Amino acid sequence: MNAYDYLIDEMGVDARIAALAAEAEAELRPLFACADGVAEYNQLKVLRAMQKNKLSDIHFALTTGYGYHDMGRDTLENIYAELFHAEAALVRPQMISGTHALTVALFGNLRYGDELLSPVGKPYDTLESVIGIRAASGSLREHGVTYRQVDLLPDGAVDYDGVAKAITPRTKLVTIQRSKGYAWRRSFSVAEMGLLIQRIKSIRGDIICMVDNCYGEFVEEREPMEAGADLAVGSLIKNPGGGLAPSGGYIVGKKEYVDRAAARLTVPGLGKEVGPGLGLTLALTQGLFLAPQTVSGALKAAMLAARMFERLGFGTLPAAEGTRSDIVQAIRMGSAEAVLSFCRGIQKAAPVDSFVTPEPWDMPGYDAPVIMAAGAFIQGSSIELSADAPMKEPYIVYFQGGLTWPHAKAGVIMAADTMLKDGALPGFL
Repeated sequence: MNAYDYLIDEMGVDARIAALAAEAEAELRPLFACADGVAEYNQLKVLRAMQKNKLSDIHFALTTGYGYHDMGRDTLENIYAELFHAEAALVRPQMISGTHALTVALFGNLRYGDELLSPVGKPYDTLESVIGIRAASGSLREHGVTYRQVDLLPDGAVDYDGVAKAITPRTKLVTIQRSKGYAWRRSFSVAEMGLLIQRIKSIRGDIICMVDNCYGEFVEEREPMEAGADLAVGSLIKNPGGGLAPSGGYIVGKKEYVDRAAARLTVPGLGKEVGPGLGLTLALTQGLFLAPQTVSGALKAAMLAARMFERLGFGTLPAAEGTRSDIVQAIRMGSAEAVLSFCRGIQKAAPVDSFVTPEPWDMPGYDAPVIMAAGAFIQGSSIELSADAPMKEPYIVYFQGGLTWPHAKAGVIMAADTMLKDGALPGFL
């Protein structure tokens, strides 16, 4: 019995959905091979970085309290700096999310009277409260930091003329969100971000260019620092944690800017010298080692989802054969019912809480109820099989993750199958 037969006979998947998936998988094999090639290259990069920094089992020892002289923590940060072509790195389980890591980097490097600029439109929803776009206690706005943004052009390209006009003597830091967030736009490749950074530096060389790298790590052979970024920031419960990191975030870049962020995270004057590993260094390091293969599987699942749902009549971004610079697949569902059905299917495919029915709720930091399907081993880990969507027009669901390619594939198939059984695929066959 092959996997598709098992899905039909043991898991109740409609044979027509299984046949659609098998056909899509066969068509996408050349693209899968490309993803495997990138994963192999990045696997060697990770291996070499660990070897060059003489990673040893002594680095996995538990440290507590102040965390002075935590060799494992320091070695892991040196590995990240090596991997991302950075002068320094801050990699800590005490940063609980990508938004938290971005907040640490922003507050560490912006002062009263400075201005923050986003040249790629509105940032991800949870950053709106951090910046002060949406009123929140303790925002950058309350600390005297102003903000402006330049919206993307109708075709999703950067408005370079608008960016040039928006830069003023007060502009201190530019934040570039690599992934699409909850927007119907292309995610930016490392090369595209490099062109934008080059243009900004040609206007004012002292502007700090920071990349929100969430969902993008190991998707390409290069990372943002190689394209001229001063800082890159991400979450360990996304790509680089490989599904094993139980918490954490990272900030890599020029030493001056990383040190400022460290002073914000811990204590001015102590910075990176404190912060215990709490016995988590093994999981963070092993997860990093597995990350290139995990990301490859997630990319294949995104391609499969795009191809299957294109065939089912839905809009997808990127298209199945489109260029990818993150693991997120957007699917325009067109109705609340279709979004709910898709997310129920993803939840049914989960190893944890597969019996739970996800429902939209008013999550902190969002302007509309959000549904999140994620039966994950680590709460909120979106490198694991997951899907989420703001419950508002035009009803776009964002799918990502999968710790293994076989599981991620099953998730896509079960999402489509659930929609069929819910009557959310009226035009199917």
